[in-house]
Amino acid sequence: MRTIKRFYSRSLISAVAAVILLSFVLSGCAAKSEVPDEIKIAVLIYDEYDTFIDDMTKYMTKWCRQKEKESGIRITIDVVGAGKSQLTQNDQAEKFVHENYDVLCVNLVDRTDATVIIDMAMANDVPIIFFNREPVERDLSRWDKIYYVGALARQSGEMQAKIITDALSDKNKFSKIDANGNGTIQYVMLEGEAGHQDTLVRTSVCINELVNAGFSLEKLGDEYADWDRDQARSKMWELLEKYPFQVEMVIANNDDMALGAIDAITEKDYPLTPFVVGINGTADALEAIRTMKLDGSVYNDSEGQADVIMEMAYSLSRGLPFPDSVELTFDKYVFKPYSIITYDNVQRYIK
Repeated sequence: MRTIKRFYSRSLISAVAAVILLSFVLSGCAAKSEVPDEIKIAVLIYDEYDTFIDDMTKYMTKWCRQKEKESGIRITIDVVGAGKSQLTQNDQAEKFVHENYDVLCVNLVDRTDATVIIDMAMANDVPIIFFNREPVERDLSRWDKIYYVGALARQSGEMQAKIITDALSDKNKFSKIDANGNGTIQYVMLEGEAGHQDTLVRTSVCINELVNAGFSLEKLGDEYADWDRDQARSKMWELLEKYPFQVEMVIANNDDMALGAIDAITEKDYPLTPFVVGINGTADALEAIRTMKLDGSVYNDSEGQADVIMEMAYSLSRGLPFPDSVELTFDKYVFKPYSIITYDNVQRYIK
């Protein structure tokens, strides 16, 4: 009888121990799935030589390093440039999807050609955050795990026009800009990329605002320079050759092109000092405004956009809701506001 009792007692103890061990293992697995050891974020950019996008990716990396310290979770962030090739970017996206990255953050080469990347992401349940180059609406609406972070192009055009109208409304400044004194401002427009929504909207809105304000304008030239400083310098040099005494204003879709125009004006020792404005508020542009070489820019919040993209990527990777700092419009969009930069307030933006 004692032997049977002892056997029963041991069996019971073994069964209880097994249950406790199983509970421990299961709870450990659950904890592991809820709090991953590593988050992997892929950042695909259209061109590694774009100054504004380069600023954004540096802020993204900075955010990840800080979040690692706070959360104790390792964050891998890989940034790759596509060299302005959509086919290359598609291949890069496929590689990251197959390597089980948690989120794709995509700065599209061709905003109208997001289908391949979206199809791959949907098939493998990998969320996408598009940024800076907004896909067409029908692509964004295909899945509830597709988002866009950027800024409203129309607002940048309006603010660029405000910088110009404020200057032209001042009689002393107007007479300085209107070098030939004929009451009409002769200008050249340096546009970004053909077909890009920011190019189209910034250009049309800025000029329409100036015309609606009652100013007389004469366009001498309109050139695409693909957001690039060197291309803008080359295109501006040609325009200055063609109009050796007429260019009174340069309106550029971004700061790099505005600075390229200034490079050409300086190198050519142009007899006029054109009024030059850009968009983005890059570090070089801020310094040019501070030294009164560039007349103004519109601040595009690269750090704010980078931070919200990473907040979203972190939350999506962990299966968490977005924090309150992520303010979604139509459950898809996050738009950060622009602001005006001139010599009077440039110190606020210099870091």
